[in-house]
Amino acid sequence: MADSPQGITLRNFLSRLKTVIMSEQSLLQQWVIAEISDFRYNRHCYMQLLEKDANGTTIATARATIWQSTFYAINSKFQSATGQNLANGLKVMLQVSANMSEQYGLSLNVTDIAPEYTLGDMQRLRLEIIERLTREGLIDLNKELSLPLKPQRIAVISAAGAAGYGDFCNQLSNNASGIKFYTCLFAASMQGKDTAPTVIDALRRIDNNRQLFDVVVIIRGGGATTDLNSFDNYELAKQVALCQLPVITGIGHERDKTVLDYVASSPVKTPTAAAELIINQCSMCLNTLNDYQTAIVNAATATLREEKIHIDYFASQLQPLAKNIISREQLKLSNMLTVIPATLSGKIAAENIKLGNLKLMLSTAIQQTLTNEKQRLCNLNDKIELLSPQNILNRGYSITTVNGHAVTDASQLHPGDKITTRLKSGEVSSTVN
Repeated sequence: MADSPQGITLRNFLSRLKTVIMSEQSLLQQWVIAEISDFRYNRHCYMQLLEKDANGTTIATARATIWQSTFYAINSKFQSATGQNLANGLKVMLQVSANMSEQYGLSLNVTDIAPEYTLGDMQRLRLEIIERLTREGLIDLNKELSLPLKPQRIAVISAAGAAGYGDFCNQLSNNASGIKFYTCLFAASMQGKDTAPTVIDALRRIDNNRQLFDVVVIIRGGGATTDLNSFDNYELAKQVALCQLPVITGIGHERDKTVLDYVASSPVKTPTAAAELIINQCSMCLNTLNDYQTAIVNAATATLREEKIHIDYFASQLQPLAKNIISREQLKLSNMLTVIPATLSGKIAAENIKLGNLKLMLSTAIQQTLTNEKQRLCNLNDKIELLSPQNILNRGYSITTVNGHAVTDASQLHPGDKITTRLKSGEVSSTVN
C-alpha cells in the first residue's frame, strides 16, 4: 500500500507563509491603487479594497486596516486635500504593508495615502467627458442661448430646504431695485448617486413646460470637492446642453469647475452669485426703460420750448410789419395829395379803396397766420399731453415723490421718509421702512 502524503497543520503552513511575506521587503511599503468598500470606523478603521475591470466586475479584493494611531493623520491629510473624509466608493492610492496572521489570514495595513491621485482621477474623468461633448457638438449648445432681457420667471433645481436655495431666494427677494421674481422649485438630490438621474428628470419636466419660464438655475450649497463628482456626468451634461432654456449653474466653489459649468449658458460659483446675475440683468433692462422715458420727456419739452420761441418771434414781427406797410401807403397818399390836390380827388378815392382793400387783405393775412400758428400750438399741446405724466399714469405706471420731488433711485429714500405714489386715479401715501 502506497504511503499516504505527509501533511502539516494549517497554522504551520500559514506561519511559513507569514515568514515569506515578512522577508519580502517589497511587500512592506507598497503603493496600491484600489476602490474603498465596506468602510467601517470603530477606533480602528476597517475596509475592503477592490479592483474592478472595465465592466465593473471585481477582479481582486483584500481586507485592509488603518490603526487608530495613524487613522487621524491619514484621514486629515485626505480631507484637507479633497474636502471629504474617507468613504465607500472612492478610488484611492494607499501605501500598505502585507500582514499575515495565523488566526485572521492575510490583510493589509494602511500607513499613508496620496490624495492627489483621487483628485487626478476625478480630473481625468472630467476631461474625457468634456472631450466627448466637444466631439459631439454639444459643448456650446446652451451657451448659444442668451439670457432674456428680464428673466423674472425662474425654474430652480435644488435640494428642498437646502441653505443654498434659501440664500438664492433671499437674494432675489431683497434686491435693491424692488424687482419681483417668480421661482418654482424642482427638487432634486444634489450629492451622491441620485444626483444625475433626479436632476435630469427635473430638466426634462422643465423643458416640457418651458413656455412658463425664462431661465433654469441649478444650485447647491457648499460641500466637499469630491461631492462635485455627481455633476461630472455625461448624461447630465448632455441634458443641460440640450435644454431649450438658458441654464445658470451655481454648484461649485471658487476653485472648482464641473462639467456642467462647461456646458451651461452662464456658470457662476454660488447660489448668491446666480441670483445677482439675474438681478443685474433685470436692473439693466429697467434702467434702459427709464432712460427711454427720460429721453422722450426731455425731447418733448425741448420741442415745445423751441416752438414757443418761434411763435413769439412771429407775433413780434407781424405788428411792426403791418405798421410799416400802413405808414408807406399813407406817405404815398400824402405825396399824391400834395402834388396834384385839385385833380386827384378821383385818384384819391381809388387809392382809398385800394388802401382799404390792402388793410382788409393784411388783416385777413394776419388773422390767417395767427390761426395757423394757434393750430400748430394746439397740435404741439396735444403731443405734450400724450407725453404728460398723467397719460403715463393712465398706461399703468406710477410716480413716487418725496418732499415734492420725484423719486428716480431707491437710494434717495431713507427709513422714515413719507412718500406719495400717484396712480391713474388717486394717490397712496406710505412710509419707508
